[in-house]
Amino acid sequence: MARWGIVLLRSALGIVFVWFGLLKPLGLSPAEPLVLATVAWMPVLDAYGWLAVIGWWEVAIGVTFLFRSTLRIAVALLFLQMVGAFMPLVILSDVTFQAGRVPYAPTMEGQYIIKNLVIIAAALVLGGTVRNRPRPD
Repeated sequence: MARWGIVLLRSALGIVFVWFGLLKPLGLSPAEPLVLATVAWMPVLDAYGWLAVIGWWEVAIGVTFLFRSTLRIAVALLFLQMVGAFMPLVILSDVTFQAGRVPYAPTMEGQYIIKNLVIIAAALVLGGTVRNRPRPD
């Protein structure tokens, strides 16, 4: 586990972010309605433009997780993305929580967002390895 755990964690985060990120600009993401409702108020681009930006941002997060040398970039991009990822809990609480049960009973969408706490923790674990040089075997 010690030998492969960090590599597998980096790879898993990379794969998930590339995969789920690509679904957004391709119009295949089941999260699309939630993202569109979240970004509808934002200036400069329309909601679909922001959906594409977010998708490609997630692809960039994923690609940078795949390489140890770009891990710092991955963590920075991820933390910026997570600010937006948690926004629906506040601005769309009628969608992310069961009626009359805010903040303790999330809907499926709310659970989808709250699970990002695990991703944040995983990124912190990986970030903690940046200064450590791999041990020669």
